[in-house]
Amino acid sequence: MKINIEGNKIIGIFLRRVNRFIAEVNINNQLEIAHVANTGRMKELLTTGAKVILREINEPHRKTKYDLLMVYKEDILVSIDSKLPNSLLQRAFIEKAVPYFEDFNHVKREVTFGNSKFDFSLSNEKESALIEAKCVTLVKENKIASFPDAPTERGRRHILELIEAKKQGFRAAVFFIVQRADSRLFTPNEEMDKAFAEAVALAKTEGVEFYGYSCDVTIDSIALKERLKIIF
Repeated sequence: MKINIEGNKIIGIFLRRVNRFIAEVNINNQLEIAHVANTGRMKELLTTGAKVILREINEPHRKTKYDLLMVYKEDILVSIDSKLPNSLLQRAFIEKAVPYFEDFNHVKREVTFGNSKFDFSLSNEKESALIEAKCVTLVKENKIASFPDAPTERGRRHILELIEAKKQGFRAAVFFIVQRADSRLFTPNEEMDKAFAEAVALAKTEGVEFYGYSCDVTIDSIALKERLKIIF
């Protein structure tokens, strides 16, 4: 399952992050600013001197001419675009390429349940499912991917709302999409956010489903690679 990443790509050097949305980069020895397509911390990736992939944007209303899409961690290309997991999963659900979800015929984006908005609802004649997708960029030692890389009360709330959805008769699932190829396992990042990890553990006992996938990433495409074992 692959989607293309469109646009004119440019190689640059990461200099510093100004705020959650803006970074300074060096492109052909010129200082430029770029939009960061992910509000996570990514401190292990966005380090001074890191090689990055940017997309040139020629739109008059934009404050920045570039989107920061990817970063090299040594020889591993990591996609940081937080929108791509949703695009990947939407294509996969529509084309019935996700095991255990082939029976759903209707796919809808951004659905409100309780006090949260979820990425997908799936439905068929017999049942409905609520799906949340999480963008993962952090891989620790021993090729263990982990989420989150910063405390996330919003993420914890999503998990608890999925427990309630399950109690009301929905199927409920979370997909952790690791946007790099070097992960072999996934685990919630208890060191960073114990409350989130505890919510995941509770949701698991209540029947919420959890899936992790690594990705093959190139400058021009991203594809689901393999399902990861999850350590709760």
